[in-house]
Amino acid sequence: MRKVILCLAVSLDGYIEGPNGEYDWCFTDQDYGMNAFLERIDAIFIGRKSYDLLNNQNEAASDYSFPQFKKYVFSTTLTHVGDNAELISDNWKASVMELKNQSGSDFWLYGGAELTTLFINEGLVDELFLAVHPVILGAGKPLFHHLKDRVNLTLIDSTTYSTGLISLTYRL
Repeated sequence: MRKVILCLAVSLDGYIEGPNGEYDWCFTDQDYGMNAFLERIDAIFIGRKSYDLLNNQNEAASDYSFPQFKKYVFSTTLTHVGDNAELISDNWKASVMELKNQSGSDFWLYGGAELTTLFINEGLVDELFLAVHPVILGAGKPLFHHLKDRVNLTLIDSTTYSTGLISLTYRL
């Protein structure tokens, strides 16, 4: 069965965006394990806001829109999505379970925070791959909010970088 892996950057105090929606605190000076992670996946689960953000980037940032991966866009407001994307608006949990049972590589749960909450609350996330940045933002958008239950994790890997960033991989 294919895995759903939540992969993202997080501040030491648990925020994925600063108080003004900024993510300029994220390190981009080296790979931090992303290339190995990207080799494990062939599709992205993404919410509407994050999908809009990816599609509205300038051409210089087009590599960060990940055109090589199929995107499954979760939205109840969109009526269509672009090439190499599929809209999921109804029966989303059944759709995810069906996709997980198909052959292929793993899925990247790209975001955003609301989609992450839905997936975790429904037990659909298999792993967390978190890049914990050595910064305390003090405010912003928290990674986890409105979770209905405690989630126990098992650490399966950790890597410390010279910049102070620590990547952590947990199994749920």
